This record gives sequence, structure tokens and C-alpha cells, in this order.
Amino acid sequence: MTELDFVRRTRWSYDAAAETYTEWIRGELAAKPLDRAMLDGFAEVVRSTGGAVLDVGCGPGRVTAYLADLGLPASGMDLSPGMVAAARRMYPTLRFTEGSMLALDHADGELGGIIAWYSIIHVPDEHLPDVFAEFHRVLAPGGHVQLGFQVGDRVKHRTEAGGHEVSLDFHRRRPERVAELLSNAGLEPRARLLREPDEHGEFPEDTRQAFLLARKPVHATGR
Repeated sequence: MTELDFVRRTRWSYDAAAETYTEWIRGELAAKPLDRAMLDGFAEVVRSTGGAVLDVGCGPGRVTAYLADLGLPASGMDLSPGMVAAARRMYPTLRFTEGSMLALDHADGELGGIIAWYSIIHVPDEHLPDVFAEFHRVLAPGGHVQLGFQVGDRVKHRTEAGGHEVSLDFHRRRPERVAELLSNAGLEPRARLLREPDEHGEFPEDTRQAFLLARKPVHATGR
């Protein structure tokens, strides 16, 4: 099968910027208490049902490590070999692998939780149902998925990041539309937080941020 263009461009872009991005993003969670609160809530509900957690699009592994520090059996997966290498250097006791959210290397019902923290933002609209179908497949009944993404109606294209040439599309989406797509995939939306942009902080934002928590029903049998 021919690799999709957006997959190829995303991998190439993050490989190019891996070192700079890893250094820049290092302190982001420490600067965003509401984001940490959503991660804390996700960890609590996953602990109540059990199972391993996969950080999909983990980048240099900061969220994977945060969840592991909360006691979850968390591992990370990313398209970019450069990002996976950075994550392994930063957190050598945790497991990080290369892979695509369109074809997760996990058995049906294997995971208790999935987190996609600003990683679906690079997936075009037409492929998002396939991603959510994969999430549904690998989650155990009662398992949870946590998403983070920017709110909006447009696609922002970037050709430069941290002094590196890239080719990245950032898909901004309405939370109600993402919740609908989750429901269509058999994942029940359970909680939603909309955070106003932090325009003047250490990590400035120009749009609202959305966090959605969904659950695979306990009675789910597959799709």
C-alpha cells in the first residue's frame, strides 16, 4: 500500500525538528495546570478499569512519562523515528515504538486507555473516522480515550518550525464534531473541557483548546 502523503510529511517534519522541539516542549505541562487536571482525571478513570495505556503520537514522551508517574502502565508510539529516539533518551525506563495511529500494533481489546494529546491535529478529516475505529478496536470494553486538540474551522499550514523546514497541516476542529465522530466509532463521549487560549504565557496560543474524554461501552462487542 502506498503511504499516505500526510503521514509521510508529518514524519519527515517531526524528524527534521525533533531536537529543537524536544527542548522547547520540555516544560509545557508544568506551565498548564488545567491540562494536567485533564490528564489526572484520565489517569483516575483508567486506574478504575485497569489495563495498559498507549500515548499515540507521543513525540518526545512528556505525556507518557507524566502518566507513568501517576502509576499507569504507559507506553508511547510515534510516526517519527527522531521523536521516538528523543523519548527513549529522555525516559529510558519507558517503552517507545514507531507506528501509525491508522494501524495500531495492538490486539483487539488489548488496551485500557489511549491518549492522543495534540496528535489527531495532523490527520485530515477524511481519515479521522479510520483513526477512531482503530481506537475502538484496540480498547477493552470500559476503556477510555483522551483527546487534546485546537478549536476552530480551518487548517493551518506551516513550512517552518524552530528554524527547520517542515510541511505540517494543523487541523482545528469543533468539539461537537469530534464528539460526533467518536460516537460514530462506538466511543461514548464522557467529559469535555474547553480552555481559553493562553496568549501571553510561555507557550502562547491563538485559539481555544479542547479536551475530550470518551469510553468504549462495557457491553461493546466490536464493529
